[in-house]
Amino acid sequence: MRNDSASIRHSCSRTLAPERRRKDGRHGTEEGYGLQPVHCMLESRRASAPEGMGLPERTFPQGLKPKAVHGPYGRAEARPLQFAQYTGKLFRYRIRAACLALFFVLLAKLPAQETTLRVDVRLVNVFVNVTDRNGAIVGGLTRDDFAVTEDGRAQAISVFERQSELPLNLTLAIDTSGSVRKDLTEEADAARRFVRAILRPQDQMSLLEFATEVRELTPFTNKVALIDHGLSQLHSDYATALYDAIVLGSEQLGPKDGRRVLILVSDGDDTAKSSTYNQALEAALRHEVMIYSIIDVPIEASAGRDLGGEHALITLAEQTGGKSFYVEAGGLDKAFAKVSDDLRTQYLIGYYPHNQEPGRTFHRIDVTVPRAAAQDFNIRHKTGYYGDGPATKN
Repeated sequence: MRNDSASIRHSCSRTLAPERRRKDGRHGTEEGYGLQPVHCMLESRRASAPEGMGLPERTFPQGLKPKAVHGPYGRAEARPLQFAQYTGKLFRYRIRAACLALFFVLLAKLPAQETTLRVDVRLVNVFVNVTDRNGAIVGGLTRDDFAVTEDGRAQAISVFERQSELPLNLTLAIDTSGSVRKDLTEEADAARRFVRAILRPQDQMSLLEFATEVRELTPFTNKVALIDHGLSQLHSDYATALYDAIVLGSEQLGPKDGRRVLILVSDGDDTAKSSTYNQALEAALRHEVMIYSIIDVPIEASAGRDLGGEHALITLAEQTGGKSFYVEAGGLDKAFAKVSDDLRTQYLIGYYPHNQEPGRTFHRIDVTVPRAAAQDFNIRHKTGYYGDGPATKN
């Protein structure tokens, strides 16, 4: 038996060698099939099988049956190699399907859990001006001198700067209605001088005029010549769309980075009645715009003045962290100079809101100097801000 097996193995090796050289198809063998000496394999298996045990038959799928090939050393069968690939892929697909089914079964059995949604907290910037009892600017304060609360809850100061170098975005809105038209030339000349004094390389300014409607004369630019050209285009009309100018100016300033300042030159009278005071104030606060009101009263007698409009300009400035100035001795040049000084001496305080009160849309801010008596300093800043989303509770 041992000698027969050896002769069979020797015969098989001789049979395989020439058939391997015929895999390139030049002798008629089809691509994808490996030649196997069937007679030798069968004889070897029969020789080694126990007595009385039959050999199993292999069944191939339709189209993948073995092919008989006759060579110079006897008959051989070409078995399809694709069969192994076919069965392997089918096995992998079944495993994947079973795993996916098991995943969904386990997912369905998991207990329902509460999901906590959190809103990213943004940095709140507050520009602060501090003056003493006589109105003189107080400089030299440090981070430790200030305390900040939001809705009555203490906040930690994360950012502190003196005389902020942040870009300054200015919109100059000039009232050209009938009540102030006699001062247009003076206003334009004073505005030109102000522009040259205030603009730095990183700053930008736009120009609006408002009467019956609001018109943009110059879009945001750092070029003084373009602003000069816009100032030469001022023309008067009858009605006054003051609140429309505040809404439009705030919306245009909103996307700008840095400080956003709207300077109004008006007597405070609003006769267009398109937007309201509340809408104007909300637009300024939502877009974090500081309003500086330069109140130009052409008629000194109180009977001809719109005291309600003047009070509105003063309140708008106070609520947004700006300031109001009357045009008095020295004219508009002096008023513009005060605006410039105020903008140059601001403190920037920034904090990330902590422990906010849930459900609030508007958050009130209070900045104090605890070491000083309340009457010693006058601290000006915006009264609060509108949150973009629901409050977070930390």
